[in-house]
Amino acid sequence: MERIVTILGGGPAGAAAAIAAGREGCLPQVIEKSKFPRHKVCGEFFSPEIQIELERLGVWDAFLASDPARVRRMKLHFGRREKVCCFPEPGWGLSRFAFDALMFDRAQASPAESRDPAVIACGRRTVESRGQRLFGFKAHFEGPCDDAVELFFFDRCYVGVSAIEGGRTNVCGLGPEDVLRRFDFDFDRVVYYSPALSARVGPLTRSMKWLSTGPLHFRQTFDPDHKAYLAGDALSFVDPFTGSGLVAAVKTGALAGIAAARGLPVSEYCAQSRTMLKKPFEIAGIFRKAVGGGWAEWLAGLVPGRVLFALTRPGNHSCQ
Repeated sequence: MERIVTILGGGPAGAAAAIAAGREGCLPQVIEKSKFPRHKVCGEFFSPEIQIELERLGVWDAFLASDPARVRRMKLHFGRREKVCCFPEPGWGLSRFAFDALMFDRAQASPAESRDPAVIACGRRTVESRGQRLFGFKAHFEGPCDDAVELFFFDRCYVGVSAIEGGRTNVCGLGPEDVLRRFDFDFDRVVYYSPALSARVGPLTRSMKWLSTGPLHFRQTFDPDHKAYLAGDALSFVDPFTGSGLVAAVKTGALAGIAAARGLPVSEYCAQSRTMLKKPFEIAGIFRKAVGGGWAEWLAGLVPGRVLFALTRPGNHSCQ
């Protein structure tokens, strides 16, 4: 009898789990409350490691067929100071609307029955007190594109700007509640508050309404006693400035799908995931404290751009 793997969540992690479980000879069943495709607050940047992950899942050609933008450089902006480096290999820019549709379609999952999920990839769940809560926001813009992913740090906020498919640009940011309230959560005002960011976005025209999400909380949940395999943001939500979130979601989703298909102990999966994600989470934590303390510019000046990029990459997983 064909083994059934039930997955809660159909985003990148859940879809990767379904594809991986299917390639192991199992029947994936996905429970997803949202209608696909849909826009979602996300930096929409894929670091170079995404290629090997999507090749393992057999969807790399479909990813390229979606015409993702090539991203070759990284720029960090601290006030008037700018730090630039070239990636060792090109990264990619693709909207979550396109990527989620691509992955969900290729998951080829059957409708889910009412059963306990083997893989939980339904995103983060957190309750935060008012005041210092973090919120994310994003919108797409039309206009001149660049081959750099740019990060603008100001007033305990940061905003990422990078190209996606169709010659569009994604503008996605994160800020603490008290700062965003000063702007009445008017994200146009937030974006144009920074002179450097205003100069970058000035030639562009916003083509969709701002989306927002929150409150956000950065944490990891490696619980070896959990009955299910947690994946994606349900397992580890790392500060988005690292640009590793989508790769980590696909990596952990695929690993969870394989583990569920093979019936591996949850503790074994947790140990592999912890090894994979420990470094970027720790580095992101240090940098977030630097941003909040006002010494991120000094820290970034000491660390070469390529080294900073390498330190925030997830490790490799061993289930093949």
